Amino acid sequence: MAFKNVMIAGTGVLGSQIAYQTALNGFHVIAYNDNVDSAKKRLAALQPAYEADLGLSKADFDQTLAQIVVTDDLKTAVQDVDYVIEALPENIKIKEEFYKQLSQLALAKTIFASNSSTMVPSQLVKFVDRPQKFLHMHFANRIWKCNVAEIMGTDQTDPAVFEEVIDFAHQIKMVPIPIHKEQPGYVLNSLLIPFLVSAMLLWVKGVADPETVDKDWMISTGAPVGPFMMLDDVGLRTTYQIMMGLYQTRGNDYFKTIADKLKVMIDAGKNGRESGQGFYSYPHPAFEDPDFLKK
Repeated sequence: MAFKNVMIAGTGVLGSQIAYQTALNGFHVIAYNDNVDSAKKRLAALQPAYEADLGLSKADFDQTLAQIVVTDDLKTAVQDVDYVIEALPENIKIKEEFYKQLSQLALAKTIFASNSSTMVPSQLVKFVDRPQKFLHMHFANRIWKCNVAEIMGTDQTDPAVFEEVIDFAHQIKMVPIPIHKEQPGYVLNSLLIPFLVSAMLLWVKGVADPETVDKDWMISTGAPVGPFMMLDDVGLRTTYQIMMGLYQTRGNDYFKTIADKLKVMIDAGKNGRESGQGFYSYPHPAFEDPDFLKK
């Protein structure tokens, strides 16, 4: 089955990116979110990045944007949809409620996928009515540029469905990364999350401030960005949700310690690049200073 109509559930950092990237590549996209105005703002906010990284003019960006249907009504969103990508907060109760409702409303043909960063498919498949048509499709931040799609199913996932999702990944200009065994964190986050957690523990414990950690990492390894720059791009709400998810599933107290400190920043309106303030201040963060690594 060739996908034509694709629904994205949740329009946070990644959900909005997935929705726009899918529409840009010719699919009819329905973006489902409980706050329509917020969803539209998130989608529109991608314009400067698409112009800077891909050379997409504002006129062309807006033309694609206008084709995305945004709704807060799940029944409307899912009608005649071939494929659903769920990008809701990393909270298993939220996902459970969503998948149970979705299962009642979606057509029998509809394939479900989760973009969950911290959960594995076997945790969520029990909430759907079609285990053979359920898997995970996980994206990296700034998907138009860091264009991988990690695809991971369960032992119940139909191999033909797995291949259909791989084909879809190609169609939206992603490089599919098939994962043939359940792995918390996939490949990317199995490597990235321990790195970011280590950086945040240095901050939480008062060992070094975020700028110092970033400088040390960048100078020592030649990396173009440091961990706290990455966290500002991901967004502190998303990072908080991931830390709480890890605390709930793994029980390590240091995840909760990190989450608590992030919550203080979030409550103060500091959510990273999107809010203008996070570990750095935007639009002119300290790391853009040509002498940042020399001080």
